[in-house]
Amino acid sequence: MKMYKEIVLRPKKEESLKRFHPWLFSGAIARKPEQLEEGEVVRVMASDGSFLGVGHYQIGSISVRILSFSDEQIDAAFYRERVAQAYKLRDELRLVRDDNNTFRLLHGEGDHLPGLIIDIYGDTAVIQAHSVGMHKDMTLITDALKQVIPSDRLKHIFYKSEGTLPFKAGLAPEDAYLSGGENVEGIAVENGLKFRIDWLKGQKTGFFIDQRENRKLLEYYSKGRHVLNMFCYTGGFSVYALRGGAMKVESVDSSAKAVTLTNQNITLNFGEEPRHASAAEDAFRYLKEMPEGKYDLIVLDPPAFAKHRGAINNALQGYKKLNHSAMEKIAPGGILFTFSCSQVITKEQFRLAVFSAAAISGRKVRILHQLTQPADHPINIYHPEGEYLKGLVLQVE
Repeated sequence: MKMYKEIVLRPKKEESLKRFHPWLFSGAIARKPEQLEEGEVVRVMASDGSFLGVGHYQIGSISVRILSFSDEQIDAAFYRERVAQAYKLRDELRLVRDDNNTFRLLHGEGDHLPGLIIDIYGDTAVIQAHSVGMHKDMTLITDALKQVIPSDRLKHIFYKSEGTLPFKAGLAPEDAYLSGGENVEGIAVENGLKFRIDWLKGQKTGFFIDQRENRKLLEYYSKGRHVLNMFCYTGGFSVYALRGGAMKVESVDSSAKAVTLTNQNITLNFGEEPRHASAAEDAFRYLKEMPEGKYDLIVLDPPAFAKHRGAINNALQGYKKLNHSAMEKIAPGGILFTFSCSQVITKEQFRLAVFSAAAISGRKVRILHQLTQPADHPINIYHPEGEYLKGLVLQVE
């Protein structure tokens, strides 16, 4: 059995770990070994010498990401068990189907593997490491994937961590195929709809899987409506709206590349579709200049306005301004799908920003649905920070 180095906490700093929160902050540490490498597995001990957990050591405010609160080895068997548990859950959620081969297999803390994200697109797994420890354990992780997922379902493994791991001496992760990589189709199916996934150069792992159930809800509301999909990215909401019977769908994003990908996904599902139009324009300017009453269904799904706590106030002003513009212009009786994916923004803060926008508009606004991330993005009940996606469906009279 491998002996791990130990980190000892200051007195009375073990309470959060005893409540199973998976992060240990640097201020709680009393002492640690002098020669401790980033990414190394360590045992965390309370000041009285009792065992608390085992996890990856990291340089920064979060010093240890706890992998297990049991005193166990972090080895091939450990990863194989965790990946198997995650795959079993997705299978039980009926996400592994012929008409749906797009889902998140591993969601960091939500699947008890903090620092690791794995998304499945057809026969391709896209992995992102958000900690040095996961980067160093990548061989164990890929071996576990190959053992758990049937070979006919997993043919390619792509590693995409250049943007999630800071460059450091001796650590230079390169985006590359770890397995397969030849004759990759790059098209995945979600609820019977096809999407071209750009995991090589696209945002995140290439697609926003977390909006799957919310896109399906939008489809329900789309029949006969004139839809504006703002911040369209790959056009997920647009594709669902068209299948739902929308009269007209317009997709807008500031990125011309995103608009091109949206158009490709429309064609992939519907061929030449006269009901769809797209534009590469700034969202705030587009909303300000668009005619009143043109749209009776608007989707606001912006990128994260706040990536750290210092940006919260500016982000909330941004959400208020964005939602006010939409509420001011949407047709009477219109439906507004509005979201925040900023982890540091709470549900209450986002809802207050939207409330403020409604109050300024002076219109009657009702909440029809309160939305969040789907079940393949589970939230560890001991780690509330994992609830990052907030959404509201509003009717504006």
